[in-house]
Amino acid sequence: MDFSPSEKTLDYRKRLIKFIKEHIESIEADYHKEIRRVNADGNWREWQVPPMVADLKEKAREQGLWNLFLPDPELGAGLSTLEYAPLAEVMGHSLLAPEIFNCNAPDTGNMEVLYHFGSKAQQEQWLQPLLAGEIRSVFCMTEPDVASSDATNMQTSIIADGDDVVINGRKWWSTGLGHPDAQFAIVMGLTDADAAKHQRHSMVIVPLTTEGVTIERMLPAFGEYDAPYGHGEVRFDNVRVPKENLIAGLGEGFKIAQGRLGPGRIHHCMRALGAAEKALQLFMLRGQERIAFGRPLLQLGGNMERVADMRIAIDQARLLTFFAAWKIDEVGAMKALAEISAIKVAAPNVLQQVVDEAIQLYGGAGMSHDTPLTQLFAVARALRIADGPDAVHRATIAKVELNKYRER
Repeated sequence: MDFSPSEKTLDYRKRLIKFIKEHIESIEADYHKEIRRVNADGNWREWQVPPMVADLKEKAREQGLWNLFLPDPELGAGLSTLEYAPLAEVMGHSLLAPEIFNCNAPDTGNMEVLYHFGSKAQQEQWLQPLLAGEIRSVFCMTEPDVASSDATNMQTSIIADGDDVVINGRKWWSTGLGHPDAQFAIVMGLTDADAAKHQRHSMVIVPLTTEGVTIERMLPAFGEYDAPYGHGEVRFDNVRVPKENLIAGLGEGFKIAQGRLGPGRIHHCMRALGAAEKALQLFMLRGQERIAFGRPLLQLGGNMERVADMRIAIDQARLLTFFAAWKIDEVGAMKALAEISAIKVAAPNVLQQVVDEAIQLYGGAGMSHDTPLTQLFAVARALRIADGPDAVHRATIAKVELNKYRER
């Protein structure tokens, strides 16, 4: 196995770093100030996207830094999962960068679903506008009334009725639901409770303007609404859409979900490690510039040892993630479940650890909007729940390990 970056990866990485340094770093603080000014609360109907975002996206597209996650050489960059991983890490240095390059969740996952499983008509109607950055999308899976850590608990129903399917239920923590450009959701729900465990559920495309779709609220995470995307609660009351909106057919929901979540977790984890590198950079700068008791903070209280521990943790998690990406490319996501679960535990915990140390070093400034640290901490803590909590991923790893010994 070889984790050396390809020539394509090295080229894209160099160009991404240059673009972020020249066009994003200088305006990101102003972007977040503007977001907080015009999107101050949970009133998502008034949320706006600052004009600077559209300008930056146009620049990125002109430079060919667009849809880099998609393995198709015509619609995307044609990179493997392993080739894309270092690029996701570069984007993780900035909270804004993934959207600028049209590589942000949940749109990347939804684009992958439509690319791999969507019909030609679905790709023309929904995938093409997403690839062009003209619209945004939502993924509706988690539910408030059941333990969603076990996805088979899902109660939202997707039932065939003649030429239509009818959706009833409630979803929450549906990321992107508040974005002013969000046009549709991919909804996962129960179709046949008597079918085999992983053939009971389906995925369907639901335009957000369909009768019976009600966005009830945006949910604050650590007091922040994450505008202009938002994480919302949405109700489906006898929502009727054509059967043509089903993705891959009735009962195919779990197969699609595994295909969606494999590469997507690589993206999440590598962005998390990029964010950890950013937090470590901030730690080093503060530690060398700030003086207390006559010495730089870096030379006090065991901070040098903390630097070493953080460096080791980030590098370990990066190698583990590269291995998972390599295995996805070699044998597919279904045969890399343990490796995917491992990085989903490791990377967010590393980010949380590094950000926590940086906040401690910054003191009061670390808890304010003067640094991105509180936002990064929220990202880390949320990732330990999103796409499955740590405990579920640990259980997956343990089951795979136990099976090895059973075979012996």
